Amino acid sequence: KMAGSSAPWIGSAYLFLQSTCKTIALPSLYESSQKKPCVFKALKLALADSTGSVNGVDMLKVHCSHPHLIVQLRFCKRENCRRFLRSYREGALQKSLQSHLQLSLATTTVPLKVELKAGSEHLDEMLKDEDRCLECIYREKPDRLPDEEITELEECIKGLMLHHSTNNNVAGKDCSSLMSPSRPYPPQGSFLPTQLTFIFQGQQFDNRTITPDDHQRFAKSVSKKWKQVGRSLQKSCRALRDPAIDNLALEYEREGLYEQAYQMLLRFIQSEGKKATIARLIAALEENGLVSLAEELLGLHSSEDCS
Repeated sequence: KMAGSSAPWIGSAYLFLQSTCKTIALPSLYESSQKKPCVFKALKLALADSTGSVNGVDMLKVHCSHPHLIVQLRFCKRENCRRFLRSYREGALQKSLQSHLQLSLATTTVPLKVELKAGSEHLDEMLKDEDRCLECIYREKPDRLPDEEITELEECIKGLMLHHSTNNNVAGKDCSSLMSPSRPYPPQGSFLPTQLTFIFQGQQFDNRTITPDDHQRFAKSVSKKWKQVGRSLQKSCRALRDPAIDNLALEYEREGLYEQAYQMLLRFIQSEGKKATIARLIAALEENGLVSLAEELLGLHSSEDCS
């Protein structure tokens, strides 16, 4: 069986893309700070076309391995994966990619060669056997959360869609601006994670990244309130948005509250990278009445369990 009745269906695959035009090198375009958002936008839109939903498939990482651009994909529903496979098999995904790349890059045409792999399996050789392809993809569990770069690009695309930008040159410029390191992160509570310090109970603290010690103390002490803290963090963390928290609760139910809390914060840390600051965690704890645990993490009193 590919999945039990209660476990979520999750699988992973790699999409290999290569331009057959000698003057167009997809990895080089993606490595360009100006062209990268345009290439990403084309990938995002083509994948949405293939599943019928902008959330049908997630991009976890884009690898540049000349002459290939390799996209690691994550599917969270079997039906979405099935739609993707049909679109790929019928050539619709390839045509959509070519069309969106042509529009995003403002070029005449971008002929593509595509390949699909799951682990060591070349899915192109078994496309007629849809169930076998699904089995191969299901066996390959994703080994990462979306890269920080992917999260930035996702926000970039959302910004462009909100502004209904239709000019390719302006779109590229807007994307570069949004990706700039100086772009402030959305506020969480009363602080910005880009700030070096924050205030808690009238005292100033360094806004450092969350340490392994913080991580373990949180998991040990947060108890049943880990979900509430997760939902506070999800306001500014894409990786924790629904149904991620419920999926974690289900996946680690047998291991208990410590492991559930540990895995939730691990997802936050892996997704947010340097933005996974202690100030964001403290704000989430305060929001849920876990002041004692916040004090413990900041070294304001001796270690106590926080219920």
